[in-house]
Amino acid sequence: MAASLCAFTALSTGFSVAYAEDTYRPECFSPAPDNAKVIRYEKRDGPYKIAFVNGFAGNDWRVTAIQGAKAWAARPENKAKLAEFTVVSVGNDSAAQIAAIDNFIAAGYDGISFIAVNPTAFKAVIKRAAQAGTVLVPFDNVLDTDEIVQVNENQFELGKMKAQAVVDGIRQAKGKVEGSVLEVSGLPGNATDRDNHDGMRSVLDKEPGLKVVQVVGNWDAGTVQKVTADAIATNGQFDGVMVQEGSIGALNAMKNANHPVVPFGGDAGNGTRRLLAEGKYPGVTAAQAPVMSSVSLEAIVSLLEGNALPQKVFLPIPSKDNAELKEGTDFFPKLPDTFYTTTGYPNCFPVFTPDELLGQSPDNT
Repeated sequence: MAASLCAFTALSTGFSVAYAEDTYRPECFSPAPDNAKVIRYEKRDGPYKIAFVNGFAGNDWRVTAIQGAKAWAARPENKAKLAEFTVVSVGNDSAAQIAAIDNFIAAGYDGISFIAVNPTAFKAVIKRAAQAGTVLVPFDNVLDTDEIVQVNENQFELGKMKAQAVVDGIRQAKGKVEGSVLEVSGLPGNATDRDNHDGMRSVLDKEPGLKVVQVVGNWDAGTVQKVTADAIATNGQFDGVMVQEGSIGALNAMKNANHPVVPFGGDAGNGTRRLLAEGKYPGVTAAQAPVMSSVSLEAIVSLLEGNALPQKVFLPIPSKDNAELKEGTDFFPKLPDTFYTTTGYPNCFPVFTPDELLGQSPDNT
């Protein structure tokens, strides 16, 4: 049965308590400050057929996103609502991702979660999904549309947070902000990379004494290590470093080059946090938590059950001052460096244990 979509314009573009009360579980599905719509579908009976169509699968973040989705589906309270749950990764080909989503729509799937390879390529897919009654909920690399519910963190603020910590660290060390900083960006063409970069530059561009060197790390630790090593060899030592994802690669490159400890804004990978704590790097780790994949699935089920959600959901940004990182709480020496330490959003459901996540494979199912 096709879902009927109703979009309601909010009383204002900012968050308000009255508006939050009009949506389901606002403690989890919080509207972004600029959210302007509430979206609701016609209720349908379960159990549901749901798919997660991932794109790029070549880094630790994506592995944990897949494991988080599978761990969510394996919990008894969620498993009882699922007739089928399928995960596929299609690489960095937007056409391949669209084809995979179309296949699931044609197969009668009730809902599809995905990380968009290209934020501008899904207009026709959204139309086909609406016609078929398939609920789409992208997360992380979201789309440039307001027609469907999307789950994310504030990517601009995430980048800004890292850059501000680095600038503050430089000011504290030197008494003024000057020198050169390294910005390691992500996978070009993605909304997340764009917004993280813009957030960083909103801080850095206000500091005329700073020279910014930008390199592309593709959110991959191996690539980040290489481009960081090359940047150090070409430009010499930096006064601060910011990495979108794959920070352990930058830290290893700095170690190999005998680079001094400088303010560092990075991700929340287990190895990253361990090295930052051991090296006493000032700065911050701020996470785009990969298990937002599970929140996207939770949103799909909520919508299929007839609940209203904000069109644009912003989850809180998990972050920690590097000076406050603690072994056994923020990083775990006995777990792989590839383990991602932010394992859930407690405002939505109980966070995943390491065993829950590591017990799931990142393979297609």
